[in-house]
Amino acid sequence: MLIIFESILPIFLLVILGVVLKRTPLIRSDFWGGLEQFGYYVLFPALLFQTLSTTDFQAMESGRIGLVSLLGVSVITALMIALWPLLARRGMSGASYTSVFQTSTRWNGFMALAIAEKLTGQTGLSVIAIIMASIIVPLNLINVGIMVWFSGESRGLNTFVFKIITNPIIIGALLGVAVNVAGVAVYQPVMTAVDLIASASLGLGLVTVGAGLRVADALKPQPSVLLTVAMKLLVFPLVAVVLASVFGLSGEIVVMIALGAAVPTAMNGYVLAKQMGGDADLYAAAATVQTVAAFFTIPVVLYLAGQVAGG
Repeated sequence: MLIIFESILPIFLLVILGVVLKRTPLIRSDFWGGLEQFGYYVLFPALLFQTLSTTDFQAMESGRIGLVSLLGVSVITALMIALWPLLARRGMSGASYTSVFQTSTRWNGFMALAIAEKLTGQTGLSVIAIIMASIIVPLNLINVGIMVWFSGESRGLNTFVFKIITNPIIIGALLGVAVNVAGVAVYQPVMTAVDLIASASLGLGLVTVGAGLRVADALKPQPSVLLTVAMKLLVFPLVAVVLASVFGLSGEIVVMIALGAAVPTAMNGYVLAKQMGGDADLYAAAATVQTVAAFFTIPVVLYLAGQVAGG
């Protein structure tokens, strides 16, 4: 347990650095909005492209890892959709529901990659990359669809298609998978430039996560925020580990699958909430509380997953 805790501590220290820097006069306040946009449109897509285009998917149980990841997303999606009538009866608006849905299903790829690299090196990175390749596109399709349906915007097919084809995360992931599958050799100076951006993305991404957190929201979390904490940090990892065991996976692979499910929600969904009429304040509150709680839940989840998987 101590090894796991010490492995994730540097990641959370970068998040705390973002919290501190956002609240000091050292950096102008308008810088953070630009960094957030830069991360959403450049850093994270570049990281996804670099990781997915270079990962050897045949080197491990990529088929079963991908299937387990897709089934896990499907189960959580079904559970959240099933909860909508109950939440609506309790007065939750469609806009707020989109943020509850997003923060219960999205995952922080920056954090997952950073922890995976620290814990198991290339093995962890490869497993997380396979999970990314399997679920990032469908997960974004699902979340954009939920946003279009519940946020009050036009529900037309044209609106949905436009939001999908212009989403930088989906574009980066699809390009990475396409280059990998097609065996395309990217011009080396171009790939070197992508590598440089990707290498900067983990650290900057974690600092950006910290800058986007709202500390006051962690002191008195709303019931809807606590619901997202339970679904994302506890139920999602439980579903992932059960599915991985059912499909015969074991060892570090199961632990990394649990990690992908156990990290808090992604901050890029906050930008999506602002752009598509969701409840951005609720999203920020949920992301804050999840990130704080994850500091304690991730070591427990990884330890228990290791015991179950025999890793």
